[in-house]
Amino acid sequence: MTSLNTLPIPRQTTPPPSHEHAWLTESRHRTSEGILSYVRCDACGSRRVDLQTQPHLPPAAVSRGLGAAPSTPH
Repeated sequence: MTSLNTLPIPRQTTPPPSHEHAWLTESRHRTSEGILSYVRCDACGSRRVDLQTQPHLPPAAVSRGLGAAPSTPH
């Protein structure tokens, strides 16, 4: 009789950002939901989409930062 030993599947985790992102607006346009902005981090190149639903409120991220380049010392 053969004994099958199983191990748990390791979880994939995203490493925490190595810096606070400095988001720069690449483009934006008005939609029925509000102003949609495509932003990029000046330091690492990560991109995300922000939505500002009211003129007196700050924009909120509607996506996670994507495409971050590996950190390089400055």
